[in-house]
Amino acid sequence: MPTPPAGPPPPADGLLSAARRNLRELAHGLSHASHPSTPLLADAPKRWHRLLPYAVVLALAAIFIPVTITVLTSDYGVPGAVAGALGVAQAAPLLMLAHRPLQAWWIIFPADVVGALVLLAHDPGRHDTWPWPPPTLVAYLFLLLALGLRETRRTVVAVWAMTAAAGAALQLIAPADRSTGSALLLPVLGAVVLVIGGAVRERGEATRRLAEQETISEEERARRTLLEERARIARELHDVVAHHMSVITVQADSAPYRLPGLPEPAREEFASIAAAARESLGEMRRLLSVLRSDGTAGDRAPQPGLDRLQQLVEATVRAGLPVELSLAAELGEVPPAVDLSAYRIVQEALANVVRHAPGARTRVSVRASRGHLDVLVVNGPAPKPTSPLESAGTGHGLVGMRERVRLTGGSLDTGPLPDGGFRVAARMPLPPAAPPSASPSVPPSPEDL
Repeated sequence: MPTPPAGPPPPADGLLSAARRNLRELAHGLSHASHPSTPLLADAPKRWHRLLPYAVVLALAAIFIPVTITVLTSDYGVPGAVAGALGVAQAAPLLMLAHRPLQAWWIIFPADVVGALVLLAHDPGRHDTWPWPPPTLVAYLFLLLALGLRETRRTVVAVWAMTAAAGAALQLIAPADRSTGSALLLPVLGAVVLVIGGAVRERGEATRRLAEQETISEEERARRTLLEERARIARELHDVVAHHMSVITVQADSAPYRLPGLPEPAREEFASIAAAARESLGEMRRLLSVLRSDGTAGDRAPQPGLDRLQQLVEATVRAGLPVELSLAAELGEVPPAVDLSAYRIVQEALANVVRHAPGARTRVSVRASRGHLDVLVVNGPAPKPTSPLESAGTGHGLVGMRERVRLTGGSLDTGPLPDGGFRVAARMPLPPAAPPSASPSVPPSPEDL
């Protein structure tokens, strides 16, 4: 007969194990600070904010040390040496509240209990408060506030429980003629102070976590913007690459007809080239469908280039932005990717001027120099202090410029000018010029095709 599975442990064992576990956690919380020994407000941006906790603890120690000694000697009749030792032990650790409040509690709490026992040996007066004299009670509340601001909920609960237990134990051994009202008053006020400190601490942690999430969100937004710009550039370059692949396919297919007498291996080689070009063109179309967002139709117009810069500048001038264009007459052979990137860089730069410095005088210069195409867009400050169309830029335009220049193997330099304007300078490589003796290749005529 199979043995039935063992059931859960008896409830008593579960309660005892849970109680032991909670006691171990409370003891660990009391013996180990939950934060490094960094001062309160150590991350504050202003210097006086960082120095404020030190000023507060210095003021507390300077106030409570003499006040505690005076109250113990005058109201409770404690000898001066004993009162001085108790006053220093109970109030001097307040200097540690800024960076080590739990360690300060390890000193102040035993000193307060010893002070309560010392007061039992002296005759009570009419206005005596026991076991916690007024200076001791108020200083202990400041200690609890510091603990609530720095320690975890488990630690402050353990501190409050130890304080209430100590007050209850002292109340049990107190003679009948002692007024033990402060034994109950301290746990009540301490609970209020700890709740306030814990609420402030949790609100600060929530604010810090929110700031971290905002930082992560900004990084994710920047990364998403970069990917979107790369996808857009890839979609635009698809037309350029597809044109060249189509030309290769047409030339390879028509080669046997344009070049009579080709041997059979050459015909097979041209057929293989045409098949590979068609396959590559199909792969590019499939890649483009992946890069294009759902529901986004492809652009049917041809991609712009430097030949349309004049139209772009004229449209910008009609929009109210004074723009001067300096376009070199001879730029040499400009690769399609560089041609498209140069146009888009000027377009993005002019759009940024319209958005952030409306009406600013702008100069656009495009020229070839030492095997590179130099694109320069410089704008001055806005003519009058009007509000820009966009007070906070997203930086998408600069991201797109940087990616386009990186694609062509060039460099980009952007930044503000001393007079309040802005400068965009792009430098992209051009192919080396053909030697004079080399005859340019003549494209096939329609008759040959």
